[in-house]
Amino acid sequence: MFTRIVKMEFEPKNIEAFLQNFELVKNKIRNFPGCLQLKLLRDKNNTSVFFTYSKWGNEGDLENYRNSALFKTVWATTKPFFRSKAQAWSVDEFACL
Repeated sequence: MFTRIVKMEFEPKNIEAFLQNFELVKNKIRNFPGCLQLKLLRDKNNTSVFFTYSKWGNEGDLENYRNSALFKTVWATTKPFFRSKAQAWSVDEFACL
């Protein structure tokens, strides 16, 4: 299992459209094979910055999602709302406190 974190910064005028679309697709993403968890987080100081935090069974599960029609539709809708290029990290849990 590993975690994928994606940082997205939106044009302020596009935030509501992004949130409406996320509401429509979040359960489809959560129910995609191999997706174990999906959260949407918002920066406390810069409300134009959001993060998706998702857990996947393995890297192949994420790649299957990234190559799916669902991802292509979600990304094609979301990308035009960005203020800057998205950043992504794949991380393993290192220590639990």
